[in-house]
Amino acid sequence: MTTIGILGAGRVGLGLARKLALAGHDVVVGRRDPAREPPAQARDLGPRVRFTDQRSAAAAGDLVINATPGDTTLERLGAMADVLAGKILVDIANATHHGPDGLPGELVHQDGSLGERLQRALPATRVVKTLNTMLHVVMTAPESLATPPTAYLSGDDQDAKDTVARLLGDLGWKPDWIEDIGDIGTARATEVLILLVTQVLRHQGLRPTAVSLSR
Repeated sequence: MTTIGILGAGRVGLGLARKLALAGHDVVVGRRDPAREPPAQARDLGPRVRFTDQRSAAAAGDLVINATPGDTTLERLGAMADVLAGKILVDIANATHHGPDGLPGELVHQDGSLGERLQRALPATRVVKTLNTMLHVVMTAPESLATPPTAYLSGDDQDAKDTVARLLGDLGWKPDWIEDIGDIGTARATEVLILLVTQVLRHQGLRPTAVSLSR
């Protein structure tokens, strides 16, 4: 059992909290405004899930998942460098501008990736990029797709990536669905794939979708 901090209490964060709690983890979800009433979907997550502010959630987690909007992640998490020091940070966000239809538009960071920038801003934190090449529902139900999906791992620390791979197993990911593609610099390759995912969603509708690797 691990205590996992999740930064962000939207659909992505709450979906992860539910699945990880069912797997036996204690989960602390950080909200921007913890004084507000939690959303209705947060009220039946069970006793293993509790809510607090984002800084406290980052401090409480043995491992921390970034489920905040990618376009504001760097500033938000940079201010938590002290509490994130020594921890594994799982970055699942994509830094994009919003398109006219509300779906992700152009990349905020055209000359690199959010994952790389987070690692530079948080040198004492082990950043692992993953789960950013799919519609959010696939993160916690990869078995729902007819074609096995792929969760790509990018990060400079191999032990951290191995830990995250085991966590993905708790979310339903089989070992052969997980692909370690190298250091954090490779995050720029997966982050750009959100543009492909978005175009498919615009054409097909909001159906479970992921970018899979075929061999």
